[in-house]
Amino acid sequence: MKPDINLLITEITFKTSRSGGSGGQNVNKVSTKVELNFDVTNSQHLDEHQKEIIQIKLFNKMTTEGILQIISQVERSQLGNKKVVISKFKELIETSFKVQKKRKETKVPFAVKEKRLLTKKRKAEIKKMRKVDF
Repeated sequence: MKPDINLLITEITFKTSRSGGSGGQNVNKVSTKVELNFDVTNSQHLDEHQKEIIQIKLFNKMTTEGILQIISQVERSQLGNKKVVISKFKELIETSFKVQKKRKETKVPFAVKEKRLLTKKRKAEIKKMRKVDF
């Protein structure tokens, strides 16, 4: 069961700082880089099973304290980066609770086996023709 994302958004904290890279004077004086922090371990709206799933699937985006961090500095405005970070957060939560289908094992078709054996025979005959008996 996946959690309600709108409830999780209420537990998000944002931190802003100055972006790096090109942008002229705007980069030097405006804090446009946005960092989203979501405390998974202390979340009120997640049960233990959901917390465990998020920690397993998103471990590379989490700190050792169990805080999920997402950073964006692609937009030139703070509001734009905030929107990007929130959409990334929603996408990550959605994909972490998505159940993958089991793969059905299939047999190799008879025609494929036959073709492989025929090519092997042809290669063997070509190599046999190259040999010269003295």
